[in-house]
Amino acid sequence: MMHMTFYWGKSATILFDGWRTSTWTGYLLSLLALLLAAAFYQYLEAFRIRVKLAAGGGYKPTSIPPPASSDPARAPLLAPAFAAAGRWPARVAVATLFGINSGLGYLLMLAVMSFNGGVFIAVIVGLAAGYLAFRSNDGEDLVVVDNPCACA
Repeated sequence: MMHMTFYWGKSATILFDGWRTSTWTGYLLSLLALLLAAAFYQYLEAFRIRVKLAAGGGYKPTSIPPPASSDPARAPLLAPAFAAAGRWPARVAVATLFGINSGLGYLLMLAVMSFNGGVFIAVIVGLAAGYLAFRSNDGEDLVVVDNPCACA
């Protein structure tokens, strides 16, 4: 039976029918694996951001040419995209890292959807520990990586 509310206990099915825990040892090892996977998620995100910045994909206010006139409708919206067209290997690498990281994030979400309280706590603690270890000093709040628009 699948739980639809949070429950506590050592018996849990995590992601696959083959990943069932029935002993405390198996349960605690599963929680450790989820905690490490969540920390690895944060590591991959930090690595992707570093690769993107190293490839020159970060937002630089001087990289966007000023509009030719004061009319905002005539601003060159596609100029930054065309300027980055020569960096295809770096863009493919960043997109690949984004895909892998997104897949891992969805797997962690599905693990939390087992509604086991220990699984939920392990994933949250892993994300927080990974953020502290890999991303807390990268200045991500000061650098806009994906989109210079504040509304996106």
